[in-house]
Amino acid sequence: MAENWYYVQKGNRQGPVSQEIITSMISNQELNSSDFVWKKGFDNWKKIEDVADFDVPEKPQDGFPPAPVMQMEEKPFSFSDMNESERAIFIRIGNDRGGASSDYGPFSLIQLKQLFKENRINGKTFVFTTGMKEWKIMADLPEYQEVFEELPPQIQEADRRTATRKPFIARLFVQNNKKLFEGICRDISIGGMQVLMDDFKGQAGDKISINVHPENTEYHFTASGVVVRVLEGHSGFSFRFQSLNDEAKRAIEKYVQEF
Repeated sequence: MAENWYYVQKGNRQGPVSQEIITSMISNQELNSSDFVWKKGFDNWKKIEDVADFDVPEKPQDGFPPAPVMQMEEKPFSFSDMNESERAIFIRIGNDRGGASSDYGPFSLIQLKQLFKENRINGKTFVFTTGMKEWKIMADLPEYQEVFEELPPQIQEADRRTATRKPFIARLFVQNNKKLFEGICRDISIGGMQVLMDDFKGQAGDKISINVHPENTEYHFTASGVVVRVLEGHSGFSFRFQSLNDEAKRAIEKYVQEF
């Protein structure tokens, strides 16, 4: 019977597919030895080169350039394309008021409008949702005037540069659950982190395999651990690492030092 495999390609989890499909993709150079795969029974995502089920072709001899990496195109953002009640928008506040930044969410468009009316966010607040490559300042988004019923404020280039950190995106499986979750990581350290996401179904004590990848793949890492606390409204969870290899530790330490 064919096994169900999952794989990460261009930052997106794909699957389930058969082992034969993965083998074919390796042969066609659609996947390479450093890409990650997972199947039931694995404690964590593994690089293809570390999985005995697959034979990885030898690397090209020196003098041959590596195959070009295709970049994902950013999905244009539009409020009109969103379900008003779907919690899919993250916000970064602090920059909009000259203070330290902090990330919250996800919120629905209805909630975002309410936060705006309460002056808890404004046109200089940064937002992020699936399909974006980086945080966007709200006043720069299409339909800002229509949605928030005011003219967008004047934005200086310095305002746009204040959100220098890329979103740290996490994709993960809860133990014994094939559903994929996606969220934004915050408060990252060697010990653990928080993950913000919509309607998290897990509970304290759940073991999790996690694949974290900001746009800057220099900080990409995988890890496993346990949920120590579910956030109010199931809007995410606090996560303690239990298995963190040296590569993951270096990625986290470098991110913490630089940001």
